[in-house]
Amino acid sequence: MTTIRAELGPRSYDIIIEHGLLDRAAELLSPYARDGRLIVVSDDQVWPAQGSRLGGLNVSPVIVPAGEGSKSWATLADLVDRLLALGVERGDHIVALGGGVIGDLVGFAAAIVKRGCSFIQVPTSLLAQVDSSVGGKTAINVPAGKNMVGAFHQPSLVLIDPVVLDTLPDRHMNAGYAEIVKYALIEDAIFFDWLVSNASSVLERDPAALHHAIAIAVGGKARIVADDERETKDCRALLNLGHTFGHALETETGFSDRLLHGEAVAAGVMLAFDFSVERGLCPSQDAERVRAHLREVGLPVTLAAASIRATGERLVEHMLLDKKREGGRLPFILTCGIGRSFVDKDVDLVEVANFLDRHE
Repeated sequence: MTTIRAELGPRSYDIIIEHGLLDRAAELLSPYARDGRLIVVSDDQVWPAQGSRLGGLNVSPVIVPAGEGSKSWATLADLVDRLLALGVERGDHIVALGGGVIGDLVGFAAAIVKRGCSFIQVPTSLLAQVDSSVGGKTAINVPAGKNMVGAFHQPSLVLIDPVVLDTLPDRHMNAGYAEIVKYALIEDAIFFDWLVSNASSVLERDPAALHHAIAIAVGGKARIVADDERETKDCRALLNLGHTFGHALETETGFSDRLLHGEAVAAGVMLAFDFSVERGLCPSQDAERVRAHLREVGLPVTLAAASIRATGERLVEHMLLDKKREGGRLPFILTCGIGRSFVDKDVDLVEVANFLDRHE
């Protein structure tokens, strides 16, 4: 078992990583139950697969449809109404059992129901375990873009059980792996070297390798979040490596299963590296190492591989809707090489559009 503390003063919480953790859910979650009952929100795919592992708890399940489409006003409104019908109180802890969609949706609902109640993250996808379950970003998607409406709302506890990944489709496993690689590329070149040597073990769900990869990525994110909880400095912004490009790709594909979030991040990371090479910032050999590794694990490294046929101008139009835009400028996370990312707030979007038109 590994316990990582997200140090956020009165909002601090533990992130517990352990194989088989859900099998002792009653022990870990009972202290958060009111009158012995917990409200658990999950989706119609995760609940049948994992819900029975919450044995020993008096659970009131609330089930929503699986998929990115549930990060919507309609599903949020329905969820809030159902929580209120169950008599949720401000002192309650709502459990989010699912992937990133469930974590984001439940966290946002918890932030606004009765002006805020508590919630617990129990992520069941690799992407959610290493990224969205930690840090308190909650949101829904709207026509203007991904995660454009939301709130910072920290969980009270995060329980990560890698065993749940045994039922995760390989494509979703690979998509989650993209977020692990992203962290290594931001600031940990040694970890990237380890991933190059151990990716197959991680993706084959070898317990020791998987636990190590999750713990390193989560520990890095928790530390960055502790330094910059609400992304008011450049520190937390580094976690957006690949995301400015990637969110534009997701917008172009309609936030659908045509391109999973992790796949968009992988393509976005490669675009950030290639753009950095073009600008003379990053050694070309570093970009080639990243390209080779992402290709080896089956992640897209080109616009065509990500099913994108749009012009650079159209993709930049999507970027202009980014919530991080300030004063008409959009910050990009670029890189001087593996493990050396930085924030650049002076990128010319015409240059970006031209670059995208040239990218194969």
